[in-house]
Amino acid sequence: MAGISRSGFYYKPAAESDENLALMRLIDEQYLRQPDYGSPRMTDWLKTQGHQINHKRVERLMQLMGLQAITPGPHTSVPNPEHPVFPYLLKGVAIERKNQVWSADITYIPMQRGFLYLVAVIDWWSRFVLAWELSNSMDSSFCVDALSKALRISTPEMFNTDQGAQFTSREFTGVLQSKGIAISMDGKGRAIDNVFIERLWWTVKYEDVYPKAYSDGIELYHGLTRYFRYYNEERGHSSLDKRTPAAVYRGNLNVH
Repeated sequence: MAGISRSGFYYKPAAESDENLALMRLIDEQYLRQPDYGSPRMTDWLKTQGHQINHKRVERLMQLMGLQAITPGPHTSVPNPEHPVFPYLLKGVAIERKNQVWSADITYIPMQRGFLYLVAVIDWWSRFVLAWELSNSMDSSFCVDALSKALRISTPEMFNTDQGAQFTSREFTGVLQSKGIAISMDGKGRAIDNVFIERLWWTVKYEDVYPKAYSDGIELYHGLTRYFRYYNEERGHSSLDKRTPAAVYRGNLNVH
C-alpha cells in the first residue's frame, strides 16, 4: 500500500512505557512551539508542567524521536560523517515557478499506541505536497520511496534538504544525480532554510494529528491520506492568495 513502508502499520516501540509515550507527545508539541529547545531546556519546561524527570531521560527520548538540540530549529535527521555533504545553493535565490525547488524533511508522528516517522516532499512555489511516506525507522529507504513517487509527477531543478544521513545517503543522492537535479543542503542548524516544510509540519500536526489522536498506523495512514488530499485540493493558503496548492501547482498561477 502506498504511503507507508514495511511494518509501520503495526509498529509499537515495545521498550517504551505509556508514560514515556505521553512525554514524547509533550516534547513534540513543545518543539513545534519552541524549536530552539534542546534537552536541558526541555527538561526544565517539563518540570514546570509537573513532571519529575531528569535530563538524561529527556535526552534519550529526544534521541529516539530523532530531535537534535540545534539552534534555531529541530532537525529530525542526524548527519552521517561518512556521507558527502552538498553546498547550500538557495541563498538569495528568488522562487519564481513550480518545480524550481523541492524539499524533503522527516518528522515524528505520535499515536495512541506508539509512533511513526513521516517524510514529505513539497514544491516551494506552490506548497504542493508531491509525495509522503510513513516508516517505523529513520533509514533512507522510505525517503527514497517518497522521492521516487514525487518524481513520477515531475522533476525539479533543485532539491533542498538538511544534512541528515537519510538525505546524504548514496541511495537518495544517487536518484537526484541520475535525474540531473542540483542538490542543495541546509547549513547545520538552519531550519529557516527549509521553512516551507517546517510550516507544513506545524499545520499537519495541529490541524490533524494532535486533534485526531490516531490509535495506530493503519488509522494514521488513512487519516493522513485524507488530510493531504484536503491540504492540496481544498485548503486555501494566504500566501497563495487563498488558492490551494493543487490549483497553483497545476495551473501555473502567478500568486506571489
